[in-house]
Amino acid sequence: MIDLRSDTVTRPTEAMLEAMAIAPVGDDVWGDDPSVRALEADVADRAGFAAAAFFSTATQSNLTALLVHCGRGDEYIAGQLSHIYHDEGGGAAVLGGIQPQPLCQDSLGRMALEDIAGAIKADDIHHARTRLITLENTFHGKVMPQDYISTVTGLAAERGLSSHLDGARLFNAAVATGKSLAELCAGFDSVTLCFSKGLGAPVGAILLGGERFITNARRWRKTLGGGMRQSGLLAAACRYALDHHVERLADDHRHARLLGEWLARIPGISVEGQATNMVYINVPQPYCAPLEAWLAERDILVAVRPRTRMVTHLDIGEADVRRVASEIGIWCRANM
Repeated sequence: MIDLRSDTVTRPTEAMLEAMAIAPVGDDVWGDDPSVRALEADVADRAGFAAAAFFSTATQSNLTALLVHCGRGDEYIAGQLSHIYHDEGGGAAVLGGIQPQPLCQDSLGRMALEDIAGAIKADDIHHARTRLITLENTFHGKVMPQDYISTVTGLAAERGLSSHLDGARLFNAAVATGKSLAELCAGFDSVTLCFSKGLGAPVGAILLGGERFITNARRWRKTLGGGMRQSGLLAAACRYALDHHVERLADDHRHARLLGEWLARIPGISVEGQATNMVYINVPQPYCAPLEAWLAERDILVAVRPRTRMVTHLDIGEADVRRVASEIGIWCRANM
């Protein structure tokens, strides 16, 4: 099966499973799981933060960050297509009484600086209190420019606000730019990193921040049902991914470039763009369902939409993307 729906579909490698099997464990709610503690310390050091906490998912990590930074009646600023606003079930509003202030974004995920500044509410009883600005890197596979990030985090600090980065695919940004994790995290008060996407772990995310922030995050994690016990088994998978699967993200990026190049040669298909491990193509609406079904019959899983995303990952090789392009070409020549 060739599954291009997301990089979340990867399965643990044999070596990762072996690392999980021999991981020393304890009770992480009590703070005595050595594998979790080692992962948290390692990631915090690499990212330039004082502390870190292990979470089951990046969504839970992002929600916890919002709950620590903001209280009921407070507000956070986010892009209207950002994952933290658009794709996480409205958790901040539902569970925290926190109001989102969504703003328009450009193709790189950037909100206009004047829009951000204009959205920050004055100290007025009529308004929700603006507490936080959030960014996402990468955004739809695209690396957000570092100078823009520095400007936004600087604006947040100048206005007395905190800043949070949804860095679910920040390792892809690191490999694509050659920048260190610490360089990409600089300026933020908190950062979420995910290990179950490009790095291929089955479960796991890390929330980074200062010591007091992480202490409060652990309390919220427990409240949200995220206090895990012998979670060192999962942390071991993340640690293995951190040590062995980061540099190989370059292979995913190369495979995505090849897929984009080959798809661009097919009449009837327009390639909207390719960045890091993602390819976006446009498919006319009437052809979406038939093409998706035809590919599925050939053991190729793609969620075909008018704007279709295909994501390469560690279970996808060059031969796989070549075959996908070939099969789509065959179908298009016969039906479009």
